[in-house]
Amino acid sequence: MLSTPTVSLAGCLREVHHLALNVKDMQASRHFYGTVLGLHELTGAEVPETLKNEVAAGKVANFKTPDGTIIDLFWEPELTPPDPDPKKGFTRMNHFAFDIAPELFDRAVEVLHHYNVLIDHGPVTRPTGSGIYFYDPDGFLLEIRCNPAP
Repeated sequence: MLSTPTVSLAGCLREVHHLALNVKDMQASRHFYGTVLGLHELTGAEVPETLKNEVAAGKVANFKTPDGTIIDLFWEPELTPPDPDPKKGFTRMNHFAFDIAPELFDRAVEVLHHYNVLIDHGPVTRPTGSGIYFYDPDGFLLEIRCNPAP
């Protein structure tokens, strides 16, 4: 019997190019991603040509993570969460995580508390490292995590 070749993109995909999130309150989300998390907001020539008009109109904001991944925020003012309590809301995405050096983890927790960010759970310590899970203004579950201290 002849075997059917496996059709796959294995070995073709290189990296995450960007994450696109719908947000209800653009100013709250820009504050969260830019000030609380300290991500770099793209401006001027940094903004992709295809998004310049939307950024200029305040409908899109772009942030760059330290590893170069872009987070695009798309303003959807009529967006309503599945449930006002983000802990009860259903989403197809579980969470996305930011990595941090172990020696900076406690500072990250302090910053989240300083801004009264809604914490889901943590900090937790596991054999794989420490993490804290929290929500952005639109109820997306995020994590800041680090490898175990050496």
